[in-house]
Amino acid sequence: MKKLVCLVSAVLIASAAFSAQAADSEKKGNAESAVRQELKNHFKFYGFIRNYFAFDTRESTAGTGDLYYYIPKDRNMNEDGSQDLNAQPSFRFLALTTRLGVDVSGYQYGRTKFGAKVEGDFYAGLTNSQTSSKINGTAQFRLRQAYVTLGWDDMKMGEEQKASVLLTMGQTWHPMAADQPHVISLETGAPFNAFSRTPQVKMDANLGKNFVITASALWQMQYLSTGPSGASAEYMKYSCTPEAYLGFTVKSNDGFLARAGATLLSIKPRRTGKNDNDVTVKVSDRITTVSPYIYLQYKYKTFEVKAKTIYSQAGEHLNLMSGYGIVGEFKDGCRIYTPLQASSTWASLSYGKKWQVMLMGGYIKNLGSVKNLRNDNGVVDPGDFYFSGNGSKNLNSMWRLIPAVAYNAGKFTLALEYNLTAAQYGAGRYNAKGLALDNLHWIYNNRIQMMVKFTF
Repeated sequence: MKKLVCLVSAVLIASAAFSAQAADSEKKGNAESAVRQELKNHFKFYGFIRNYFAFDTRESTAGTGDLYYYIPKDRNMNEDGSQDLNAQPSFRFLALTTRLGVDVSGYQYGRTKFGAKVEGDFYAGLTNSQTSSKINGTAQFRLRQAYVTLGWDDMKMGEEQKASVLLTMGQTWHPMAADQPHVISLETGAPFNAFSRTPQVKMDANLGKNFVITASALWQMQYLSTGPSGASAEYMKYSCTPEAYLGFTVKSNDGFLARAGATLLSIKPRRTGKNDNDVTVKVSDRITTVSPYIYLQYKYKTFEVKAKTIYSQAGEHLNLMSGYGIVGEFKDGCRIYTPLQASSTWASLSYGKKWQVMLMGGYIKNLGSVKNLRNDNGVVDPGDFYFSGNGSKNLNSMWRLIPAVAYNAGKFTLALEYNLTAAQYGAGRYNAKGLALDNLHWIYNNRIQMMVKFTF
């Protein structure tokens, strides 16, 4: 009897332990299931592994391991004038533009919908030495985009139309850079196209199905204005004035889209200066510029054509070929500035899906300064004006032609691209508009580039 009681007790204890374990397992399973469901409903992970193989016939100004291409360098003749030292071919291949990201959506409180994005790639830390052709460092993970969104849908607008508003806060594409040409190259059309991801607060108001108003207040982080201290965010920091953008979009139901907008930038190039008594004083330097643009797009099945033209004033923070210069100086040490102007235009087309054919053409014209720069008998000191660090002050004009073909097999893409870029440089003096017009000559670079990409 005693043995039977012990056996029953053991069975009861084991059953209780098993029930508790089963309950714990069920709770753990429910928790894991809830996490999986949460991820499935609200989080979308994405990215790609991308390799570039690039060959250039000439030394060029380029970034991101020389994959982000700007412009062929001007002639650099040796001592006896027999050789151009910049006529040097080069080759590289890198996978540092591999990308990871996550989109968050599906959260709602009342009528407000919430979302977010975090995106990065391998870039920071890999730098080109300014004094040699060596590439130093190891690529590190860097932030590309990071923002939250608040949205309101189905807002009544008349009897038939409805409106929606999306508010974006964080780092994302500058509205002037969001529309990009059909190319596989990393610079996506720059410097013919604006290129910038930057901190901002942006509002997109969809008024019905065919009209959108976009307004944004933007700050500078990676893509910067130039000035007396080189490229720096301090010119905006001490101006206490964010960049302001306003744009309008009209779209039809049959594939047409038109967009126009402008960005207003007001920066403070200096905080201190020397007055007439050679005393260091605080100064109220400031330059305010406006850069408008127009963008057109048409899409029909697998055919798409795009075009954009930008008139830039001090648009170097958008990777455009411009800047600003000094007009004069007051006795109290304050300076007057004037913007350098440039016209940048590109057009591109794409056809096909599995086999995709692309073509892009672009043209840039340096228009000089709005007002005459301070000068000595019409000749300007090049130290008195500041130009995009990715270009050259003696650049007069520039054009680019890029045909490309891509084979898309599901998530795998293999593409080949030819990039012919020509830059017209001047030599000698700069005139009162900051233009080098003497001894104009063209410099060419041929880039052949292959891309291998797997998207997930």
